[in-house]
Amino acid sequence: MSETAQQSPHHIDVKEFHPRARAAIHNPQIRQNFRKAMDGLMTKRKSAFEGWDLETLRDLGANIRLRALANLPDLLEQLEQKLTENGITVHWAADGDEACEIVRDICVARNASSVIKGKSMVSEEMELNHYLEEQGIEALESDLGEYIVQLAEETPSHIIMPAIHKNTEEISQLLHDKTGTDLSHDVEYLTANARLQLREKFMNADVGVSGVNFAVAETGTLCLVENEGNGRMTTTVPLCHIAVTGIEKVVPNLEDVTALLALLTRSATGQHITTYFNMISGPRKADELDGPEEVHLVLVDNGRSTIYQDDELLDTLRCIRCGACMNHCPVYTRVGGHAYGTTYPGPIGKILMPHMVGLDEGRHLPTASSLCGACGEVCPVKIPIPDLLVRLRQESVDGDKLHPAKVRGHGAKRSSMEAMIWKGWSWMHARPGMYRMGTSLGARFRKLQPGKFGGWTRYRTAPKLAARTLHERMKERSQ
Repeated sequence: MSETAQQSPHHIDVKEFHPRARAAIHNPQIRQNFRKAMDGLMTKRKSAFEGWDLETLRDLGANIRLRALANLPDLLEQLEQKLTENGITVHWAADGDEACEIVRDICVARNASSVIKGKSMVSEEMELNHYLEEQGIEALESDLGEYIVQLAEETPSHIIMPAIHKNTEEISQLLHDKTGTDLSHDVEYLTANARLQLREKFMNADVGVSGVNFAVAETGTLCLVENEGNGRMTTTVPLCHIAVTGIEKVVPNLEDVTALLALLTRSATGQHITTYFNMISGPRKADELDGPEEVHLVLVDNGRSTIYQDDELLDTLRCIRCGACMNHCPVYTRVGGHAYGTTYPGPIGKILMPHMVGLDEGRHLPTASSLCGACGEVCPVKIPIPDLLVRLRQESVDGDKLHPAKVRGHGAKRSSMEAMIWKGWSWMHARPGMYRMGTSLGARFRKLQPGKFGGWTRYRTAPKLAARTLHERMKERSQ
């Protein structure tokens, strides 16, 4: 089973990233599970884009998202109008707590005691399951990965594949302990048993809750991308369907969805198309035999409006939740998703979560990166993640003095010693004479160099100063 460091209970302390990361690094099973999974996903993605003009498609995807964000307020109003005309009730939630209360109120109005859920990262962001359980309403995940994670009393470690941190043996043991299935390495057997257990829940659930991949303003259509069919069951079998999504998921028209869908499926799982693509435009009509009697959409802000007001950080809202940045990130691949202690792990989580939990709470997240740039290179909508990481790193120590209200926890975090060292560095580099003298003395007395430099040399060998400076070497070559 996973180590304690990989488990992520509710309200986990984001500040404990470093201890959890160290524990994960020393857990060979976790590293093996993630390495195998990430290598496979990277290979599938590369193969899926063969024969495509990927950069042109990425440019198209980025422009679609930028255009949508530029017109976000108007598109949201248009979306609400069209959805209302289609018979869908629209709710607005300022934060996760309000969104949970809206879902609860809908359940109470229908005397609902059980909820079946499709995959939704926004519901994870809201901690909806935990909230409903406290209200006496059973909430069961129907996505297989989410179901496994729920049985293990953990949270997802990846936004696309929630149980990717577990191997077949661990999953088999978990299902045996929790549901009584036989121990087996046969994936089809394990999946079939989970399907049987969930099918009854689908038929008896009072309310179905799902996420939304794209919300089309022009037609009032909610698009849901999935592979297992649980999303379609969740949105059609219960008599009430509640969709929850962030306010940034709106796009102008259905034509925009085609390019984003092509990018999403290939970037996420290396598929040309997913097994199911659901388009929900309203509740069951009088002459229809199936579908929900009520459909609700909860549009969740939860800090997105704050991000939207910043011209640079606005790019964060382009994200289509494909997970490609995680799959290619050397840090995420080695420590896994639970080390971050956040709903969204990996590179996208490092630039998104500081605005949700506060930069004071999440100041370690932007530093959990080698700045290799892989995340920016594979992002299907070209979010400049490395540039945003650099900005958040600066603000985490200096504070956002120009716009302190935009990022909570804006006090300076540098130690007095670190501040003094950097002031000295800046002073010396601004004076060529002092710089040459300092580097020359460093080269002459290099044997006195300490072997350890704090955290930098915990896992690295300290660099050795050269016997001669670069200026001295170049001067010799020119003679």
